[in-house]
Amino acid sequence: MTQSNSFGFGTQIRKSPYFDATERWGAKGFSVYNHMYIPRDFGDPEQNFWNLVNDAILCDVAVERQVEITGPDAAKFVQMLTPRDLSKMVVGQCKYILITNADGGILNDPILLRLAENHFWISLADSDILLWAQGVAVHSGMDVTIGEPDVSPLQLQGPKSGEIMRALFGDSIMDLKYYWLREVNLDGIPLIVSRTGWSSELGYELYLQDGSRGDELWEKIMAAGEPFGLKPGHTSSIRRIEGGMLSYHADADINTNPYELGLDRLVNLDMEASFIGKAALREIKEQGVSRKQVGLIIEGAPLTGPNTTFWPVRKDGTAIGKVTSAVYSPRLEQNIALAMVSADEAVLGATVEVTAGTGPARATIVETPFFDPKKTLAAA
Repeated sequence: MTQSNSFGFGTQIRKSPYFDATERWGAKGFSVYNHMYIPRDFGDPEQNFWNLVNDAILCDVAVERQVEITGPDAAKFVQMLTPRDLSKMVVGQCKYILITNADGGILNDPILLRLAENHFWISLADSDILLWAQGVAVHSGMDVTIGEPDVSPLQLQGPKSGEIMRALFGDSIMDLKYYWLREVNLDGIPLIVSRTGWSSELGYELYLQDGSRGDELWEKIMAAGEPFGLKPGHTSSIRRIEGGMLSYHADADINTNPYELGLDRLVNLDMEASFIGKAALREIKEQGVSRKQVGLIIEGAPLTGPNTTFWPVRKDGTAIGKVTSAVYSPRLEQNIALAMVSADEAVLGATVEVTAGTGPARATIVETPFFDPKKTLAAA
């Protein structure tokens, strides 16, 4: 979706504090995520991938809106939203969580940040959790305040991101651990920085807490990153599929439950705390799931881009599921995909047929992630 003076989505789609900077730095196209513009094209997506895995990229992810939860009951309320046990989560820590509804369906798979004893941010994937949280709060009887703060994240991702952070913030930033956060400022620009990101590479997210300084922050980071080969970029479909990372609305939605995705570790049915969906998830666990997420290697010519529809998956002519995310990985030199298939057909090594955009193709069921399965790069 190209943006120019004569074309746009109107004022109901919001612009990020970095919008002008990304246009200046070569953004060619935008998509919409959480009712905001997000840059999705800086030229060649394959080059963007190599920039990410060899050096570093800076991505405007202000679309990761924050739901801020404060008040005396904040911790209790946040635990009610997620099946992940938060009892040991301390101030300064981040956790990947699922937000489930009463049926155990996934409403979002955000990062939770604990900024203070009674102060949390839920850093969202693409769905309206602010409305859900406010609706839940109305009937909860808990003392919480819920809103959307003036917070806009950037992602600095790739093997050189640590050195760029050192150039920006000094040596002390180097002891920030994976999935922890810190309050910092850059020449008076107020930030929260976390060792997180949507790339499976070493990376950081910089949460700007003053939208009026977006342009300034972008330019400071790009200037500090120039000696390290930093390029403007966009979240890489290639890298996140290699890493088996979920895209909400594609690989998971309101009708998908954690057990279908193999995310049992994010569900604790034994904790005392009651959370929304607990009874349903207990039942799903006891009965077992009827479908499962798998990885696929799809044969044939390299895909020219990610899939834009759900491709049918068949076994012996019978439909058994759908491809949710597919892309060609230039590093693996293979077409790789995430798919949801019947549980009894989710057999490693089995061959299936995928009706891709170009026609039928043979595919093999494999384990995910496709690359660096233990996330050693991101956690290094």
